[in-house]
Amino acid sequence: MSIESLYPFLHAGAADRDVLLADVARSTAEKVGEIGRLRHDVLAADAAELAACATAMAQRFDSGGRLLAFGNGGSSTDAAAMAALCVDPGPAWRPLPALALAADVATLTALANDVGFENVFARPLAAAGRPDDIALGLSTSGGSANVLRGLAVAHERGLLTVGLAGYSGGAMAEAAERGEIDYLFVMPSASVHRIQEAQTTTYHVLWELVQRALGRP
Repeated sequence: MSIESLYPFLHAGAADRDVLLADVARSTAEKVGEIGRLRHDVLAADAAELAACATAMAQRFDSGGRLLAFGNGGSSTDAAAMAALCVDPGPAWRPLPALALAADVATLTALANDVGFENVFARPLAAAGRPDDIALGLSTSGGSANVLRGLAVAHERGLLTVGLAGYSGGAMAEAAERGEIDYLFVMPSASVHRIQEAQTTTYHVLWELVQRALGRP
């Protein structure tokens, strides 16, 4: 595959350089505006819930609980980033125990191959989840079957369940209505990119609120 096929707008012939740069600047400004509005909307809708969720998470951590984070694709990367932030937050903050379930590739691939991909998060949560733990599931669509099953199993075992979703929340919103997700934060956008950017902001806010609830800094 050629570079031209990946970036046709840069190889469309004798394009005017100033026009191209102006288009890039306009597109960038539009995206910055979109994510700014989305972050504002999430804060306006969920400020009190974010504070309540952080307090509940802090109580679990204070009781010896761990964060067990999971998701697919980019959401898996976000789960790993949240776990890493907890474990290695820097010298001014309190380290907190956390695991990203997808980081255990041997377990994930064994379960996907032998049991079914829809169980790759549910089985580890069933086996190792403790009532003081926190299950954090991320899904841009809100409909990831393995994330939903993981949160359901975590709820059955008494873990605090937290979900991050996009669009209108999808099946995760329905699970929250059934009480299987204690705290659900929905990024109301149809853009996967903006959803994931807003989710990143949301879990960073949760992390800082947890730290402050625990007395750090």
